[in-house]
Amino acid sequence: MMVGILISLELALPKKIEERLKEESERTGASEEELIVEALLKAFGEPLDPEVKVEMHLKLSEKYMMEAEEFLKKGDLVQASEKAWRAASQIVKALAAREGRELRSHGELHKEVARITGETKDEEIRSLWQSAGMLHQNFYENWLPPEMVKGNIEDVKKFVRKLRQLLK
Repeated sequence: MMVGILISLELALPKKIEERLKEESERTGASEEELIVEALLKAFGEPLDPEVKVEMHLKLSEKYMMEAEEFLKKGDLVQASEKAWRAASQIVKALAAREGRELRSHGELHKEVARITGETKDEEIRSLWQSAGMLHQNFYENWLPPEMVKGNIEDVKKFVRKLRQLLK
């Protein structure tokens, strides 16, 4: 497990900034948290080198996985689904960041997983990723039964563990 501090902030942003952040997130494919961290790094004069981006994505993946488990315990399957999807997408972004690449769309995420699957010859990576995709779809449609959400979240945990090993 990564050592570090995970901070969950409730930011009191002006409505205009909130809307702009959401729009930029949708436009770029980056999470709102990614955009905030990147803005802070720039404001503090910190370089946006691959190592910093890898760490950011790893921490976000860990944060989202913890949130998915919390929402699952509360029975909020929709939010649990979305947080698990985000955990999976962040670990994929971490692998790309290690090579200096930035993924900003669903298509780029899928291509990266296909690349990783091809390089490792581990078809389970592709299969586990598809469980994450089902959870993302469930966030919008809310049709998966609780047992499937729970099972798919277990798949995402395994996916994250496998990809973390590739980062070592």
